[in-house]
Amino acid sequence: MTDNTERTTHFGFEDIPEADKAGRVRGVFTSVASRYDLMNDAMSLGIHRLWKDAMMDWLAPRRGQRLLDVAGGTGDISFRFLRRAGSGHATVLDLTAGMLEAGRHRAEAEAMSGMLDWVVGDAMALPFPDNSFDVYTISFGIRNVTRPEVALAEAFRVLRPGGRLMVLEFSQVPNPALAWAYDRYSFNLIPAMGQALAGDRDSYQYLVESIRRFPDQETFLGMIEGVGFEQARYRNLSMGIACLHSAWKI
Repeated sequence: MTDNTERTTHFGFEDIPEADKAGRVRGVFTSVASRYDLMNDAMSLGIHRLWKDAMMDWLAPRRGQRLLDVAGGTGDISFRFLRRAGSGHATVLDLTAGMLEAGRHRAEAEAMSGMLDWVVGDAMALPFPDNSFDVYTISFGIRNVTRPEVALAEAFRVLRPGGRLMVLEFSQVPNPALAWAYDRYSFNLIPAMGQALAGDRDSYQYLVESIRRFPDQETFLGMIEGVGFEQARYRNLSMGIACLHSAWKI
């Protein structure tokens, strides 16, 4: 007897067939690509820059390292990594060609083109050999992946032994009063900002909903350990609004 049950996943608060999610996510980020960096500043009141600095502080990039920046969009993490390292190479992979194109223009303007590659690809099926990179980062992207555990397994595969995983993502606020205030801000103001600054309310409504559907800090830590990473730790940022997860391929 054939099992015709179709696997589903979430797209914000909506349940959809798994096969549809990548296309829906691509549509969101294609829509917002030209104003993505501006909206990051507006939504977080600029605090995302401090979170990314904290990511680099914990990561401590070293000269000559090879970075894979997945869901890397316009390359913000890769630029920071290369500046900290002083030398090295970054490959930025993203599902959305428009985001990568915006990053490529930025690299040309900052005379960093020779240190970066830009690849359209899927976090769940990385087009790279095993043991290829020293560092894997994904920043505000893994919650948009259809199966985060598959993306984590791919991260483990392409990292060299001794390689480091670092995930920066919105997370769950443990303080009930702050969580209430954060929900009011997120659901009432962020979609309105999306409409005003990017002409796209629906995409930012999805982004807010996707944050609420993402696993909490401990659950996500277990997912990282479940694919083979060791020495997994996390640090809350801004009282849990965002979180850094770090782990090693030993």
